[in-house]
This record gives sequence, structure tokens and C-alpha cells, in this order.
Amino acid sequence: MKFINAKIEKDENDTSQEIKEFGTKINEEYTSNIQFISVIGEIEGHVISNKGKKATKYEHIIPLLISAQLNPKIEGIFIILNTVGGDVEAGLALAEMINSIDKPKVSLVLGGGHSIGVPLATSTDYSFIVESASMTIHPIRTTGLVIGVPQSFRYFEKMQQRINNFITRTSNIKKEDFLKFMYDTDELANDIGTILVGNEAVECGLINEVGGLNKSLKKLNEMIEFNKNR
Repeated sequence: MKFINAKIEKDENDTSQEIKEFGTKINEEYTSNIQFISVIGEIEGHVISNKGKKATKYEHIIPLLISAQLNPKIEGIFIILNTVGGDVEAGLALAEMINSIDKPKVSLVLGGGHSIGVPLATSTDYSFIVESASMTIHPIRTTGLVIGVPQSFRYFEKMQQRINNFITRTSNIKKEDFLKFMYDTDELANDIGTILVGNEAVECGLINEVGGLNKSLKKLNEMIEFNKNR
């Protein structure tokens, strides 16, 4: 009896830790051929986010992506995004990793896909955004002390080019349109950039389609079936 109670307590602790770290509980009785991955809050990279902020740690997402690529039972990947952005290097690394997986991939922007969340949204084979969701396009920025201004400027310039090239490579938006959105001075009160809401992100070619959970999963299943029959 003590052994059973100890096992139950251990399972409950494992579940609590899982919910704390990933914001989700996996039902062991439910099996799926789709790997679900959520990117919520701030994307945490090399620096730990401030306490009180909801963050997605990129070192947690990487093993999920590797597992999805290697597991033959996983036939598709579904990325759910509601992020304010965060660590640029970490976000771009995740976007490149998602893009390089050779299984069907669909993303859905809920709430927001801001800043470095933009390349994460475009990293999949097909992307959706709900009507009420927004995406903010702006140049990369930093806070705090900058040592060596010319060198820092060149670093940020190269990083921005990497992000721009990735987004224009993985979406249908034209480079000149993306740059216009990025440097617009009329949209944001204290910054430059543009906020695109729902269908606006589709009209400019950044996102493929307006739709929610059901539509996104239906599209992913169609892609999985097509991939099987090729």
C-alpha cells in the first residue's frame, strides 16, 4: 500500500512539473500521429526571463522537435503561437529547426505572433492566423549598455538581414513590403514598425490563411495524407 501511494504521489509530482514547465498535460490514453508544440509568452534563450513573465524555453522545444523528426509514429507537427517575442538568436534557431524538419508542419497564431514570433509563424509549410490575432513587425533592438557602437551596429544589421531573409524565404511577402512594414513610423507610438491584425497578415502574404484550430488541423491532416500517397 505504501508503494502504491508513493507511486501515485510521484505521478502527481511529475504531472505538476510538466504543467509548470510546458503549460500542458499529456493524456497517456490519447495517442496521435501529430506532435503539438506551443510557444507561449516570451521566448527565453541565453538569458533567463524575469520572474513573473510567462516564458517558453528554447532548450525545452529543441528536444521535442528532434523527437518529432526521429519518431516514425509522428507524421505531422502543429505549432501554436501566442508570443510577444524574446531572444532573437533562440527564436531564429527554433524557426530554422522547424523549417528543416521534413514532415508536414502547420502553425497557428493565436493572440499574437510578435517580433521574433514572426519567423516562427512562417517557418512551417502552411500558416494560419485567427481573425483577432496580431503580429508586430519591427527592427531588432536591445536594452542596456552597448560597448563598441559601430561593431554592435554591424552585428544587429547582419542579424536583421538573417531574419529578413528567413521570413521572405518562408512566406509569400515581398521583401520591399516587409521592409516598409518594419520601418513604418505611423503605427507604433514609441517605436517604428507595423501591427498586422488577422486578415492583414494574409493579404500581404506573410501568413497563408485566416483560420482557427479546426481549420488548421484539417489542413495538416490533408498534408499528412498527401505525404503518405506521394
